[in-house]
Formats: sequence, C-alpha cells, structure tokens
Amino acid sequence: MKARVHVMLKNGVLDPQGEAVRHALGAMGFDGVEGVRQGKVIDLDLAEGTTKEQIAEMCEKLLANTVIESYEIELG
Repeated sequence: MKARVHVMLKNGVLDPQGEAVRHALGAMGFDGVEGVRQGKVIDLDLAEGTTKEQIAEMCEKLLANTVIESYEIELG
C-alpha cells in the first residue's frame, strides 16, 4: 500500500523559504509570481491493512509539526 502525505505551513505562518523562491524567480525574470508557499511531500510504502487513521497518527506524532503545519493524506 502506498500513501503520499503533503505537508504545508498553515495560513498565516511566515514562509521564508517560499519568499526566497519568489524573490529568486523574480530575479530570473518571472515577474508574474505573486506568492510561493513551500512544503514537502512524504511517500510511504506501507503494509496492507494500514489505515488512514494510522497514517494520520504518524503525521500527528512525527511527519508534521501540527502547531504550524497542516497535512493531507493521499492513498494510492
């Protein structure tokens, strides 16, 4: 079983990495970029029978800092 976890900073949390990417794109001539939010993707290979609830527990305990980050689980 495979799962993909998308982790992003919550709205309202400053994103210095995203801002650095936006600035670099502007310096390269891509002037139409008004904002960038940087995140991470975690691909998991899991044993059959692993539940979405178990994956959410993994996110809550380790994969995401839920104080400042949100996550979305995609099963595939």
